[in-house]
Amino acid sequence: MTNVTIKNLRSASAPLTPKLALRDAEGIAKRNLLRILRTPRQVFGSIIQPCLILLVFRYMVGGAIHIPGVDYVNYLVPAIFLEAVLMGGANTSLALAQDLQMGMIERFRSLPMARSAVLIGRTFADACRNVLALMFVIALGILVGFRFHNSLGACLAGIALIILFGYAFSWFYATIGLAVKDPQTAQTFSLLPMFILFFPSSALVPIPTMPGWLQPFAAHQPVTVTIDALRALFDGGPVFNNLWQAISWCVGIFLVFLVVSLNLYRKATA
Repeated sequence: MTNVTIKNLRSASAPLTPKLALRDAEGIAKRNLLRILRTPRQVFGSIIQPCLILLVFRYMVGGAIHIPGVDYVNYLVPAIFLEAVLMGGANTSLALAQDLQMGMIERFRSLPMARSAVLIGRTFADACRNVLALMFVIALGILVGFRFHNSLGACLAGIALIILFGYAFSWFYATIGLAVKDPQTAQTFSLLPMFILFFPSSALVPIPTMPGWLQPFAAHQPVTVTIDALRALFDGGPVFNNLWQAISWCVGIFLVFLVVSLNLYRKATA
């Protein structure tokens, strides 16, 4: 445990208050941010797959996909932005499983700190890493031809929505890490959102081109409504219907998996 973390943890005699709990979370977040800075491969590892999918669909597959009225690169790239934070969240499950396996969670338990601080600090640090990864993917998207066509405020709102989506899903990944407790298994299960939500969505191809039995699911799941909201925010067009659904999904996912992960963490440290 780093010195900066020790300094930020409260003393054993101090009663637990929301302010002190946030200070505990700050200490854990700083510890995790230092680990990210010292191992930058964590950031690059989370953007390799989004970058590869972007390049493959932009230059190898995209020529065969025609979206009426929209340049395919502007259709594709907002989905890749979302994938970048979705893949980045997988590090949350892996890191928590590693901490459990190495006994780090037991060390945290022995300290006078709020139990929720470990998860809050972990997810906040991962949100910061997602921002760095997102900046890199945005730069690559612009290099391959993507352009923002809406106002600055709308584009910034889209980026904020991506970060919110990634943070909400980091609690889902935290639940995976705490449930399986094994780094290899956590890494495997962290791929589920990609196969269950990202690929059967409007991310890469329009939903009407999918089989009829798949279209209802693809049209009414969080990745699709969030990507459609991003396209409207970045490129212009009606945004309200998809935006409120995307925010509702983010809030719902956050609240559900916040409760589940905190319960799993309490059992793991009981």
